[in-house]
Amino acid sequence: MKTKLVLLCVSLFLIPAVFPAHAKTILDSTGKTVVVPDQISRIICSGPGALRLITYFNAQDLVVAVDDMETARKRFDARPYAIANPQYKKLPVFGEFRGNDDPEKILGLAAQPQVIFKTYAGMGYDPVELSQKTGIPVVVLGYGNLAVQRDIIYNSLRIIGRVLNREDRAEGLIGFFDKQIAELNQRTASVKNKKTCFIGGIAHKGPHGFQSTEPNYPPFEFVNAANIANTSDIKVKNLSHSSFSKEKLLEANPEVLFLDLSTLQMGDGHSGLDELKTDPVYQALDAVADGRVYGVLPYNWYTQNFGSILADAWYVGTVLYPEQFEDVDPVKKADEIYEFLLSAKVYAAMDALFRNKAFKPVDLGAQ
Repeated sequence: MKTKLVLLCVSLFLIPAVFPAHAKTILDSTGKTVVVPDQISRIICSGPGALRLITYFNAQDLVVAVDDMETARKRFDARPYAIANPQYKKLPVFGEFRGNDDPEKILGLAAQPQVIFKTYAGMGYDPVELSQKTGIPVVVLGYGNLAVQRDIIYNSLRIIGRVLNREDRAEGLIGFFDKQIAELNQRTASVKNKKTCFIGGIAHKGPHGFQSTEPNYPPFEFVNAANIANTSDIKVKNLSHSSFSKEKLLEANPEVLFLDLSTLQMGDGHSGLDELKTDPVYQALDAVADGRVYGVLPYNWYTQNFGSILADAWYVGTVLYPEQFEDVDPVKKADEIYEFLLSAKVYAAMDALFRNKAFKPVDLGAQ
């Protein structure tokens, strides 16, 4: 009995060394226990979308360094969170994009981060090794998908909320997403004889031509669209990004086409827009001949842009179901969404970057 009492006392004495005062434990998206400071004022975000999620928490002032994606100056940049926060470009760089962190640069930062948030842990620097080499806790976040993996992103939002003591904001974000998606569904679920449609030009680790699509494209899912790419075969295979053959597209001859404007990155003469203007197969589509091609904001840009996904869904709704969305101004709706997520209205800046082709019929006239 005396021996057990001694062991208990020793164990209690050792607890503060493992769980120091003013710290707390959380479970990250991998189920790993991570000890983080109770109060956090300095962070960095590694991997696609990590900084976007932190920006949704209005936590920009906590970010002390960025990966090199944020400092690159490109002609096109469809990341609303970056447009709303140009100060990110002026911060020190701690590593390369897609999670290729540099522990030496992190340790050399004048303002040492107390926590590293990391998405897509399977790419770039291993999070366990990164924590071991820097001595900084690494919190892994799952990114998920608003259409079919909403629970993953919601779990990550709650993790961020616990780490930053912003649980109310996490629940506010989740409630916002749920409310938007529920209203889109409510307006469209009972519609009969829906117009068939297709989205081309989807980016996937870089820009692609018009054949590039997303079978589970969230804006289509949210408005119950008749997406010709979302076939029973595709559902069985659970594919996300895919290349849809021109022959199948011509055979289906969808009534409405949408063009993801990220394809414009490919440059004049090479983009999905140029293909629609010059390719005989696309020219044979009724939607092309009759001017039923519409531009939407990029869906994937350093992974999925949740604000743009919702904004695109409202615009797609106005095109496919004009009666059900007659009260909706998609531009105003987009800025309402961006303002809630980013505290900034960035639609006009986004549209200007993509030649003012968003949320309107695409001009397929001569070059």
